[in-house]
Amino acid sequence: MLRLLVIAALLSLGCKLIFGRWPWEYLRGASTRQRAVERARQLLGVAPGAKRQQIVEAHKRLVAMVHPDRGGTNEQVHEANAARDLLLAELPPEIPS
Repeated sequence: MLRLLVIAALLSLGCKLIFGRWPWEYLRGASTRQRAVERARQLLGVAPGAKRQQIVEAHKRLVAMVHPDRGGTNEQVHEANAARDLLLAELPPEIPS
């Protein structure tokens, strides 16, 4: 029994040294923020590396489809705006040239 505990401890330490994370950290799901960002990307239809211009264009296309004047709802427009704001907040700050 002691041998199994020592082996488990060594494997855990090896995992931490090689991958930089403890084995039990892989069992945790994504954070709420990460899930929200992924949902926003899916809603707007942009890739993880999307630039500011791509996010804004995708938002405009989505709002044009879900606008209340075109049969959508205010909630859909608010959700699209929140997705745009979240993705823009995730972008690294631009360095003025």
